[in-house]
Amino acid sequence: MATKNSYESILTTLSKPGGGEFGKYFSLPALNDPRIDRLPYSIRILLESAIRNCDGFQVMEKDVEKILDWENTAPKQVEIPFKPARVLLQDFTGVPAVVDLACMRDAMNKLGGDSNKINPLVPVDLVIDHSVQVDVAGSANAVQANMELEFQRNKERFGFLKWGSNAFNNMLVVPPGSGIVHQVNLEYLGRVVFNNGGMLYPDSVVGTDSHTTMIDGLGVAGWGVGGIEAEAVMLGQPMSMVLPGVVGFKLSGKLKNGVTATDLVLTVTQMLRKHGVVGKFVEFYGEGMSELSLADRATIANMSPEYGATMGFFPVDHVTLQYLKLTGRSDETVAMIESYLRANKMFVDYSQPQTEKVYSSYLQLGLEDVEPCISGPKRPHDRVPLKEMKADWHSCLDNKVGFKGFAVPKESQNKVADFTFHGKQAQMKHGDVVIAAITSCTNTSNPSVMLGAALVAKKACDLGLEVKPWIKTSLAPGSGVVKKYLDKSGLQTYLDQLGFHIVGYGCTTCIGNSGDLDESVSAAITENDIVAAAVLSGNRNFEGRVHPLTRANYLASPPLVVAYALAGTVNIDFEKEPIGTSKDGKKIYFRDIWPTNEEIADVVQSSVLPDMFRSTYESITKGNPMWNELSVPSAMLYSWDPNSTYIHEPPYFKNMTMSPPFSDIELQLEMPPYCITTDHISPAGSIHKDSPAAKFLMERGVDRKDFNSYGSRRGNDEIMARGTFANIRIVNKLLKGEVGPKTIHIPSGEKLSVFDAAMKYKNGGHDTIILAGAEYGSGSSRDWAAKGPMLQGVKAVIAKSFERIHRSNLVGMGIIPLCFKAGEDAETLGLTGHERYTINLPNSVSDIKPGQDVTVVTDNGKSFTCTVRFDTEVELAYYNHGGILPFVIRNLISDEH
Repeated sequence: MATKNSYESILTTLSKPGGGEFGKYFSLPALNDPRIDRLPYSIRILLESAIRNCDGFQVMEKDVEKILDWENTAPKQVEIPFKPARVLLQDFTGVPAVVDLACMRDAMNKLGGDSNKINPLVPVDLVIDHSVQVDVAGSANAVQANMELEFQRNKERFGFLKWGSNAFNNMLVVPPGSGIVHQVNLEYLGRVVFNNGGMLYPDSVVGTDSHTTMIDGLGVAGWGVGGIEAEAVMLGQPMSMVLPGVVGFKLSGKLKNGVTATDLVLTVTQMLRKHGVVGKFVEFYGEGMSELSLADRATIANMSPEYGATMGFFPVDHVTLQYLKLTGRSDETVAMIESYLRANKMFVDYSQPQTEKVYSSYLQLGLEDVEPCISGPKRPHDRVPLKEMKADWHSCLDNKVGFKGFAVPKESQNKVADFTFHGKQAQMKHGDVVIAAITSCTNTSNPSVMLGAALVAKKACDLGLEVKPWIKTSLAPGSGVVKKYLDKSGLQTYLDQLGFHIVGYGCTTCIGNSGDLDESVSAAITENDIVAAAVLSGNRNFEGRVHPLTRANYLASPPLVVAYALAGTVNIDFEKEPIGTSKDGKKIYFRDIWPTNEEIADVVQSSVLPDMFRSTYESITKGNPMWNELSVPSAMLYSWDPNSTYIHEPPYFKNMTMSPPFSDIELQLEMPPYCITTDHISPAGSIHKDSPAAKFLMERGVDRKDFNSYGSRRGNDEIMARGTFANIRIVNKLLKGEVGPKTIHIPSGEKLSVFDAAMKYKNGGHDTIILAGAEYGSGSSRDWAAKGPMLQGVKAVIAKSFERIHRSNLVGMGIIPLCFKAGEDAETLGLTGHERYTINLPNSVSDIKPGQDVTVVTDNGKSFTCTVRFDTEVELAYYNHGGILPFVIRNLISDEH
């Protein structure tokens, strides 16, 4: 039973400077503990949350002590509970979350509980931003045309979300066309400090998108979690987490002229990935901080998943306060934020002497050492200095197939593919750009790089440069504010002239919503086996993600996206080769169109104004005519339509009783494929015409043109289970290097789609396992990458290592994560995948301990030891109940009695 808070004695009143009070708060200085001054700022946020929520039940005094003693306890990987202030969703991850909540209400009802208890207990903000596709590009009506298509495809999903916003308390839904979730969070939703009924506390957030970390740039502690974990937080459960180490990243100096925030973030990403920061916080500090705008910080924070950290945190300082005022937060709100954070030792004042913080490890970067660069062709942390790009490209053509190789034979590297584009003769070579996208993912929150891109466009247009008409160009701003400042600057017209018309406000190319290429371009690529390129200002460039036909995908700053669109190829040395020819026949080089930092700063100063943010967000929840016309039922329980191909009642709670299902575990298991990322496990992009999901849709009368994407159909478990392991670029060791979503059904020897093989195993009474390599499940935080395997009958994953969120999601769905011992993997142990496996877990869940070793035995006499990656006692409880959702339901019903 919960007791009163143990720390009520340090509850303090925060007075306003002119009289009156802002509210009460739990005062860290009132603890009189010298350890606080040495704690990283990010750890102080965890400390305050533990103190404020210390009820002797969910959060204990010993948990507070663990955090206070972070310097000694963090290296020991101790467990702590954390209760975030709010939850953030986007529609790809939000739809299944709302589906699960609706389904949980039904389960509560059937088990005799109060279904109205299934409600978010903390504020939940859901931004519909992942459904817009670039069907129409390069035209003035692109925004309206794409939104109309978005509503045609997603009307049912949007209606469901609108129902959820009415049926559930504490849930705000931001309608489509408003911007990308992370930028809306930064500019509007982020509180920095909460005032909840007179109780003040730091804003903190977990989101069902791994790039929730963008908010860390605002001094708000936030990171991505699995949808399953987020639902538990919504329902009042504390997050169980390992108290993280914190890497101190010191910044000094100033960026050189011509170097962008994107160049900086790609450099930081490479450094941190090399250092090793998985499961850690990264906290930035040093005199270089004053040279970074809030938008620059947010750009670095956004890429946390790419460098592997839980957070890339920038403590609140004067730059943060300036940004809050710029984005339309009231003077009183900003005063309250500053007063609270200063009073509670959470504000960095660089005019005062700094107490030396203790960090787990240290890195340092002189900003003046950063140089222009891009990343690719297949991973975000494979940074290539711009001056080395041509040489790197040629080595990629030569190298064997891999992250840095395409294995194109020497004699084919200069192949020219002739084709006809809209009646005109055209040519294509390896490395030619077919997609150039300024995307909302990372950079459109940053006016410097956006206006920098527009200045490149202006200089290019003034010189008479053009983009080849078959290159698909697009601009997808992260919020309506971007259009306002581009219009005010007068520069949007030049972007339009080059084909970079605004196509929509949301996540487009980076998530795979890049739309179709022209048929002639697609045919030229496929018929000639051309390694075509995409250049985008996003975060992710994994194989098969951006577009199925772009095998080379490069991440670049928005100005570089424009430059590469003008060049038409990534096979160029910008220092030595012209980017094009002017209208008077003169060769034009990269340097001729590149703006100076001063030019960019002047345009930012005159064009980005507070009123733009205020006017944009005053009307953001009012929606648009298409959203407002959606008619939704008012019932508190959802009426499932069995014929719907978008929203379907999942089978998680069928036959559920009040008794946990744990029984003795001795699994006879088979092995489907080797996988790497969540893009391989659960693709979000287009549904391939020959896939099991396509077959399912066609059997239900859905035309191919209406397939939509996997991401948009995440509310239907029957499609998502069929989409699991359906990435066209997946490589399964059972197929000896063959590329594609197939596997061998071991007993019969048949080559089948992974789904069909999984169903054959399942129907034959066989459970299945996955044998995998390192960092299994890296990539976007997709709950379906765990839900899909569970529905396919997977009971365990044995990997060299796991990505943080994905491991947690597996546990949340009742799948056992196991790690090979150091130096061992399937190959060193001689495992082929044709064996049958028995995992010897203890007979009782009470005998399983976090991190214990277990023996795995195969039917051909091999035996090896693995570590069970249940990291906390809470995770063991989830597993005992068959997953986190049944655990929550049983607990809520138990609390009623």
